[in-house]
Amino acid sequence: SVNIVAFGNERDGFSEDSQQPSLIWSYLGRSALISQIDSSLSASHVGNPVFTEYQACVFGNVRLVVHDCPVWGIFDSDWYTSCRLIGGADVIVIKYSVNDKTSFQELKDSYVPMVKKALNHCSVPVIISAIGARKNGVPCTCPLCTSDRRSCVTTSEGVQLAKELGATYLELHTLNDFYIQKYFGGVLEYFMIQSLNQKSSEKMKKRRKTQKCHRVQPPQLEQPEKMPILKGEASHYNADLHNLLCCCQCADVAFYPEDLSTVVEAHKIILCSVSPLFMLLFEVKSPADIPDASIVQMARSLFAVEPGTAFPPAPRGVPPCVPPVRVVVKDSVFCSCLPDILHFIYSGAFQWERLEEDIKKKLKDPEKTEHVLEKVKCILKTPGKLNPVKDCRSHQIKRLYNTSLRLFFNTPVLADVIFKIQGATVPAHRAVLVARCEVMAAMFNGNYLEANSVLVPVYGVSKDTFLSFLEYLYTDSCCPASILQAMSLLICAEMYQVMRLQHICELYIITQLQSMPSRELASTSLSIVSLLKKAKFHNSDCLSTWLLHFIATNYLIFSQKPEFQELSVEERNFVEVHRWPSNLYLKQLAEYRNYIHSQKCHCTVM
Repeated sequence: SVNIVAFGNERDGFSEDSQQPSLIWSYLGRSALISQIDSSLSASHVGNPVFTEYQACVFGNVRLVVHDCPVWGIFDSDWYTSCRLIGGADVIVIKYSVNDKTSFQELKDSYVPMVKKALNHCSVPVIISAIGARKNGVPCTCPLCTSDRRSCVTTSEGVQLAKELGATYLELHTLNDFYIQKYFGGVLEYFMIQSLNQKSSEKMKKRRKTQKCHRVQPPQLEQPEKMPILKGEASHYNADLHNLLCCCQCADVAFYPEDLSTVVEAHKIILCSVSPLFMLLFEVKSPADIPDASIVQMARSLFAVEPGTAFPPAPRGVPPCVPPVRVVVKDSVFCSCLPDILHFIYSGAFQWERLEEDIKKKLKDPEKTEHVLEKVKCILKTPGKLNPVKDCRSHQIKRLYNTSLRLFFNTPVLADVIFKIQGATVPAHRAVLVARCEVMAAMFNGNYLEANSVLVPVYGVSKDTFLSFLEYLYTDSCCPASILQAMSLLICAEMYQVMRLQHICELYIITQLQSMPSRELASTSLSIVSLLKKAKFHNSDCLSTWLLHFIATNYLIFSQKPEFQELSVEERNFVEVHRWPSNLYLKQLAEYRNYIHSQKCHCTVM
């Protein structure tokens, strides 16, 4: 069906021809497409119908319902009815007489905003029909007249109104066959056809949606279970080195004041890693290697290395083959602050404000405080560069002087232990090993053969793996070249109980496997089951649990590999329970395929 709603009076309110037929009735009576016309009135007052309802057939068998409302007052008296009429309309017709300017102005000012509000952005076509031939009479000049009733509505005013409503503007000079059938009727019938096409399209969409709802749907593949998330362990590199100072294990240097009244123990490897001055003092470098004369001068004026036996006993934990180094501090004020300075260095040499505060509290003399701090700055000074410590804050100093032992990794400089592995030798430093590894701390400080030996054999790991392990102890970082190397390093870390390195290796293996495409995973020679068994054997519970989930999630790939048969009964049961896709989904998929095949229709999913 098509619903048309017409508003407005096309008759001139002051015309004497009150029997002039209306636009809608003229169209219905003259159009060849209209048949079986029936009409009824709805009146709010006797003799004053609110609207006339016409029912007819158009285009053969399409029901046409027209509501003709000549009185705009319906918007004032019955807003609900007017909104209902507009809401159910497929085409809206607004008509007015070109010779009734007052009615047009009232329409424009009062009722067009109401029509726009009732439309509420609906895409309903609107036709504005300006009816009648303009009468160019002389305007009334009577002072009692409030408006010029004979003034005509211009074409531009009608077009402007049409633009405001987004409507189609028509001028019908007379209601004859041409204007009614060809002009007005042609536009109205065009919009009726558009409305019927839109309704037909919506009906087809609704029918397809209904058919789709009743059609057997393919099974829904759920996402695989979320794998366990491994959290990394925070670094305790600086804390390990600071604890080394507090425990005084493997100390190989002792600082004394000139009166030999006290002793402060330290480690050459830590001091040399942070300061060229200590490298010069302990003969790691010669004066010729340091271009900054102020560093050489400071080393000579502040310290004196004495090997003599007249000094107190050597520090604890030094094997007999490594003689202690005794250093006299010539500056008594600096010597009194040396424990605080060493704590500053062993903590990573970045807590500058704390060092300032500690020295101020101890000396309680601004000049002496400044004197000591200047010497510390000289100790931390980089040869050939301006002193960057001056006027710097902690976060800046951390980038400049964070303790790094990489310079002494795998070098014989200051080495006091040599590992023998696969026929090769690897030099190392007991202080670093003891600080960073509890197993080695027990080995070098307990009742073991290694405690008093320089040459220590290593079994069960390769040279490359052990070098990667030592590199982590010295630098707090590692970069495995492959998954297999990471697993070997994980085994070494478990053997020496370095848990953070073990977690780093676990994360590396997981990251590499997660980034591997399915095609590469299917063709790789890497045995995931072998990794699983190694992880379980070496107590890597997080990695072994993750690998089981990984096998279950990629069930279709791993179930085709021979290594899948190596899983234990318990592991196989876990994989079968958590497999993806599940057995239930595969069963539903097979049933859906059989249904599609039986219906002899094309599957839109597979």
